[in-house]
Formats: sequence, structure tokens, C-alpha cells
Amino acid sequence: MSFKDICVAVNDSKASVFVNGKFCKDPKLAKADDFFASGLNVSGNSVPQLGFAVKVVDVNNMPGLNSLGMSIVRADLEPQGLSPLHTHPRATELITILEGTIYAGFLAPDAANIFKSRLFSKILNPGDVFAIPQGLIHFQYNVGHKKATLLASFNSQNAGVVIIPNSIFASDPPILDDVLAKGFQLDKKVIEELRKKFS
Repeated sequence: MSFKDICVAVNDSKASVFVNGKFCKDPKLAKADDFFASGLNVSGNSVPQLGFAVKVVDVNNMPGLNSLGMSIVRADLEPQGLSPLHTHPRATELITILEGTIYAGFLAPDAANIFKSRLFSKILNPGDVFAIPQGLIHFQYNVGHKKATLLASFNSQNAGVVIIPNSIFASDPPILDDVLAKGFQLDKKVIEELRKKFS
């Protein structure tokens, strides 16, 4: 076994190999637990104001994923629960619906008009699978009357996430009101209200 086969992440700056932003444990010291996680059978951390909860399995809690190019997330959405407009800058996402009914979609730039985009969306039911290309803005919304659960697989050990509304209206330091008012064609008072909601 060599570093070519596995590269278990370790928080040890004295390790000799550094791959994908993580130091590698000596492969002779790797163990089965480095490649194991449990708990995807239950909901994760809740975001009550949006009605969803997530549990992430990535290189940060399963060090054996380092250099393997994969991770997975469980998302639970209450009725009318929303995983808001967001992107994953380092991964394509493949969602699989386990229970409930989800409206999912992503926005692709319109090559003919940079001020427009094309929405690709579907109503998804248990067993349905939907792909979201890397870096594109997307969402999942529970349109059903009961809790919905999905698994999201990523082709990255650390997909990253950028929540669009929060990134815009809760940046630190804040984006100038003039920039947001002009960019969104909104009154500055509306921008102030949006800042309050996302801060």
C-alpha cells in the first residue's frame, strides 16, 4: 500500500505528503475507521427559519475520503422547507429523493443574453435522481405535505457551498448599498430590510 492508493487526511503538518489541501497519514497507519461514518439515517444540523436540516460526510469528518473525489450530504426538508439558492464551487451534485416530493432546479447562463438564464427544473419523487452541474446556482424546495429526504452525492471530497442570499446581503464588510440597489434595481430601503433579514 502506498500514497498512490490512499491518502488519509491528518492534521499533522510534519506529514510528508500534502494532497488536496490535507496532509496524508502514513498509509501503514491507516485504519478502517478512516473510511467510515455513520448517522446518515437521522437528520443533521437544522436551519429552522428555512425548514431544512443537513448532515455532511466529507473529508472533514471521514479523513479517508481525501483524494478520492467524493462526498455525500443528507438533507431533510419540512413541508415548504427550502434549501435556498446556492452553488457548490468545486463539485457537480447528484440528488436522489428518498421520501417526499421536491421541486429542484438549477440556472444555466443564456449564451445569447448574459442578462438572462435558463431554468432546468423538475418535480422529483422517491427514487428520482437529478444532476446539478458544478458551480451553477440551484435550489431544492419541498412542495409536498410531509417531510422530504434526499441524498446529495458530490464528485469532490469538499464541494464547498455558497448561499447566494446570505453572501450578498450579509457580507462582511457589507457591499455598498448603491451597488446592491442598482444591481437589483431596488430602493435602498428595500436593501436595508434585506440586510436585516440576512444578518
